[in-house]
Amino acid sequence: MSEIRRWTRVAGYALILRKSQILLCRLNRATSSPGSWTLPGGGIEFGEHPKAATIREVKEETGLTVRLGEVIDIDTDVFHVPEGQMQALRLIYLAESFEGELIHETDNSTDRCEWVDLNRTSKLRLVSLARRGVDLARSRLASNTGK
Repeated sequence: MSEIRRWTRVAGYALILRKSQILLCRLNRATSSPGSWTLPGGGIEFGEHPKAATIREVKEETGLTVRLGEVIDIDTDVFHVPEGQMQALRLIYLAESFEGELIHETDNSTDRCEWVDLNRTSKLRLVSLARRGVDLARSRLASNTGK
């Protein structure tokens, strides 16, 4: 009997907010959840600083240049994939600012990015990371409005 392959993938993601909207990216057919929405970001390359990786990944997926604050959450999940089991360890940074024009990635894991009103997110198919991002966004919005 062969041993199940297990590994950890470390990635960085950005929570990018604009008033009551969150920036989400749609996963494409090359992923295990095509059509689902996630936060912009992705894998950290060997030797790369997590913040630099997150800035790079956000730029690749959205066209936006972000300035990141500190890590506001660390999320983890275990996925069963054809190769075995992968633990995703995901650092979520708050984007303090952004600039540029929104574009859609065409040659990687996402195919569209959109500003989504937080009240509309319940109508979308969100991966667990995006659901966590929406919860964080709602909490920040509530604390900024004193609710």
